Amino acid sequence: MDEYIDILNDNDEVSGKTCLKSEAHKLGLFHASVHIWIIDYNNNVLIQKRAADKDVFPNLWDVSVAGHISAGENQLVSAIREIEEEIGLSVLKEHLYYIGTFKKKIVHKINLIDNELHHIYICRINFDFNSLKIQVEEVSEIKTMKLKKLIEEVSKEKNKFVPHGNDYYSFVFNELKKI
Repeated sequence: MDEYIDILNDNDEVSGKTCLKSEAHKLGLFHASVHIWIIDYNNNVLIQKRAADKDVFPNLWDVSVAGHISAGENQLVSAIREIEEEIGLSVLKEHLYYIGTFKKKIVHKINLIDNELHHIYICRINFDFNSLKIQVEEVSEIKTMKLKKLIEEVSKEKNKFVPHGNDYYSFVFNELKKI
């Protein structure tokens, strides 16, 4: 789904310019997204498999929920909205813990460039897995894994997970262990 997003400046701040997400990706314009890692009180981490027809990294396992921050939208509001849209889970802002940002620029092809600032959250909440409803345009499957097992899988089975990079995964996994 195409939507208007804010373009960021070199200081990671909203520049005052907006454009369609497709245009930002075509031109490699710097913009923001949210990544939400959902973990329950038994250390089960929810992960999603990206839909088969996604432009980038189809059929790879990824963060619980991720999405672009709409133009004019607060990042916390965006995180809550994306969780509801992608997996049908309603959360409160009190469930979300902001852990930091991560910059990433990947040139997938000449007219598809991800140049993003990921605002990363952990959502600590117990949930009924069977009541979750995936957004099939974005997600093909969801499952939970014990945190320890997920860490092992990401390091051993790199071709099955979105290649966010060792620094990203180390940062997130260290924060999840602290919870």
